[in-house]
Amino acid sequence: MALMSRLLLLILLGAALPILFFTPAEGGEVGVCYGRVATDLPDPASVVQLLKKNGITMVRIYDTDPTVLRSLANTNIKVTVELTNEELPLAAADQNNFALQWVQSNVKAYYPATLINGVTVGNEVFKEASQLNSQLVPAMKNVQAALAKLGMADAVKVTTPIAFDALNPSFPPSAGTFRDDIALSVMSPMVDFLQQTGSYLMVNFYPYLAYLATPGMSIDYLLFRPNNGVLDTGSGQTYFSLFDAQLDAVYYAMEKLPSSSMHVGGMRKLTAGGGTPEVHHGEEGHPNKGHGGVGTPQNAQDFMAGLTHQVLQGNSGTAAANGHRPLTASAVRGTPHRPNADLNVYIFALFNENNKPEDDQDFGLFYPNQQPVYPNPIDFVHGGTSGGPLQPSYCVANAAVGDAALQAALDFACDNRDGNRADCSAIQPGQPCFEPDTKLAHASYAFNDYYQKNGRVKSACDFSGAGTIVNQAPSGACDPSPSWCVANAAVGDTRLQAALDYACGPGAANCTDIQPGARCFDPDTKVAHASFAFNSYYQLRGRATGTCDFAGAGIIVQQAPSKLASEFVILVSRKGNERFGLLMVICSTLYRDRQLRAAVNGLR
Repeated sequence: MALMSRLLLLILLGAALPILFFTPAEGGEVGVCYGRVATDLPDPASVVQLLKKNGITMVRIYDTDPTVLRSLANTNIKVTVELTNEELPLAAADQNNFALQWVQSNVKAYYPATLINGVTVGNEVFKEASQLNSQLVPAMKNVQAALAKLGMADAVKVTTPIAFDALNPSFPPSAGTFRDDIALSVMSPMVDFLQQTGSYLMVNFYPYLAYLATPGMSIDYLLFRPNNGVLDTGSGQTYFSLFDAQLDAVYYAMEKLPSSSMHVGGMRKLTAGGGTPEVHHGEEGHPNKGHGGVGTPQNAQDFMAGLTHQVLQGNSGTAAANGHRPLTASAVRGTPHRPNADLNVYIFALFNENNKPEDDQDFGLFYPNQQPVYPNPIDFVHGGTSGGPLQPSYCVANAAVGDAALQAALDFACDNRDGNRADCSAIQPGQPCFEPDTKLAHASYAFNDYYQKNGRVKSACDFSGAGTIVNQAPSGACDPSPSWCVANAAVGDTRLQAALDYACGPGAANCTDIQPGARCFDPDTKVAHASFAFNSYYQLRGRATGTCDFAGAGIIVQQAPSKLASEFVILVSRKGNERFGLLMVICSTLYRDRQLRAAVNGLR
């Protein structure tokens, strides 16, 4: 931003609002998909301990494995089991009471010690086994009848997971419609069945696929970060997350289906309760690797943090209207079209699974050794991330391995043909970070760039023992293009507050020093608070692209602001009748100077 005539230089003290934790709004529940298509997973008993340790209360499995079901006994963890696509024709035909025998052997035999509360009949039948389309609803009805005969119909609900591509179109949400080949023949009787039995439709959502297929879509819209929203011209609703938009598209699609029991103008009646079954997320996933660069541990963490935060905390008035769901006591449930709907989500997946197709292997919350994939693990109780704010960390070279090992690791880190490794241009001869010309210095630069770019996960600083993680910034480390993230005062306090809530909440910016009474609390202004939090968020994420956007509330500056007494300054300019502010904030005892304080108050 060009500075015009007058520059006002003021030394300020940064501050941010405290992070508050409230009792979660009644909004839904988050579980996990426990797939086992892998050769290196822990045994089921160990997995159950992992679930309990992380407060996970719902699990979806893709079969009825006896060892898994016995391991889940007496844990109070809700379990959804699957009648597989291979078994579906037998359940539909129901010769020799197949459905009843299946329920007796695979549900009743374990219930209630194992808290089975759902049976999925098939999985993505329209996509994976379309020849079974006509048999799907009959199979569901036969399983339901078997549960009723055994007195379990109230406790155990029958559903089927469908892929999101069962809709065409799906955008804008109000245009959501089921495909012609399944709408009347399968979906209409299925929705009737689900409503009559008090069950729910299960849908497998992968929003990142829509992001990859939609040029120009904001990644912030995908990852629950503050953004400017997307208008649905059909409904007049503005959506601030792809999650909400896709979910509402399914609700709109169901409302368009004719019903045998209630209809108005050929469409399902929309009642106070919604007029359709609820939609549960059978799979909601984001890759932690690959997929055109959208799959990184940090992006996956941001997606899951935003997802769990919305499900468990709900969304809230003003901040929701600005693209963020803050931690508030007055949160409400649901989506723009269904504000009272509960949100129930199974995250795909519990583990990275090495026997899945390559594109499906890297969706896990945990590695097979039970270590978390993300820099900050997901909080399944409150939503967002656990463990408090992110802490800075760096990857440096381990001199003890010798120059040969360092060179091999350096060659690997700098091989950036796929765009996911280090940018080593700054350590080439004649460039800003070439000196000192040592293997150790060059390797430390490359290792840290790789480490920051890959979400600061532990494995990104291994390099066969050549890398070491440290928590203090290395002395003398070269930064060829320093930059800072500052608040854009022109957007106003409301948008700054929404972005600030995100940065200090789900964003896990380190706002400890700017809580009331802490050394960086004053001055108590939105622009000061936001600048401190934005820059913390930006630096902790390795200054990655998109991490200083905040729906236009953040601005990147490449030149360090002027310093007086080693403090950052505010630069304010005037252009016509508009005021623009660029703020870089650190603490300053000089703020207590009366003249400075008066000038700061004039900017509020």
